[in-house]
Amino acid sequence: MGLFGKKKRGRREDEPVYDEAYDDDGYLDDGYDEDEYDTDEFPRPDFAHLDFDDAPTDERIYGNFDHEPDAAAGPYDISEVSDEVVAQRLDLGSVLIPVPQGGQLQVEMSPDGTPQAVHLATEHGRLTVAAYAAPKSAGQWRTVAADLAESLRGDGASVAVEEGPWGREVKAITEGADLRFIGVDGPRWMIRLVAAGPSGAVDDRSPLITAARAVLADAVVRRGSEPLPVRDPLPVVLPQELAEQLAAAHQQQVLAQQQAMAAQAAAAAAPPASALPPQLPDEPRRGADGSAMQQLGLN
Repeated sequence: MGLFGKKKRGRREDEPVYDEAYDDDGYLDDGYDEDEYDTDEFPRPDFAHLDFDDAPTDERIYGNFDHEPDAAAGPYDISEVSDEVVAQRLDLGSVLIPVPQGGQLQVEMSPDGTPQAVHLATEHGRLTVAAYAAPKSAGQWRTVAADLAESLRGDGASVAVEEGPWGREVKAITEGADLRFIGVDGPRWMIRLVAAGPSGAVDDRSPLITAARAVLADAVVRRGSEPLPVRDPLPVVLPQELAEQLAAAHQQQVLAQQQAMAAQAAAAAAPPASALPPQLPDEPRRGADGSAMQQLGLN
């Protein structure tokens, strides 16, 4: 469900609307999927799980997650930080984030093997950080939060809008998981974090939400300069080492699926056992004067 807002005068109905063309009133339904976080799939079984034992282990990328963040500190635009700050975070292309000590990276892949989303699994639950194109003026998260709350209520979730360090946060209790959505507007971008966990995991000041806010406060967004439709997700780009691991794992998964399909096809092509002619018993051996039983006078 989206909001249909005012269009700028002079724009054709079939013309895409880009973030450059928006002003304070320029919100338009652009196909954004408020339900992209499917609670029925938590946790999703088909993720490629990569433990950070196999990833870059520079301790500088690990953040401090035991304190409430200063909302004025971040998240940051890439133009606001130094190369040293960039090097201290896990670079995922459009977002650069610190990683909890002992955290596990979960990468959601598209059918063609392209990374669609990156999740951080912690002992308390899962964190998902993504960035989106936005208008030059702030206010996109306020509209997105309202859309999310309405959509979640329509799906039967118990929803509450609470105040956090950056303003509105949407908390939802569903059958599959407890969720909290936290968003922040930046210069032509919006960053959103989704925290998901078992019952009670997303309560205010819980360990998972304390970690979530600390991750968001230290995150960096690399928006890029190209015009994009508002609310379009900014691309995820994995570090080379992790990308190679995922490509290998994806190739193995595809091969296993192909082998399983080939085995199923071979089994379907084989005739059922009932269609085979019954095997007749061997006849008694016969000599020149009859069968062995006949010669013994038993037949």
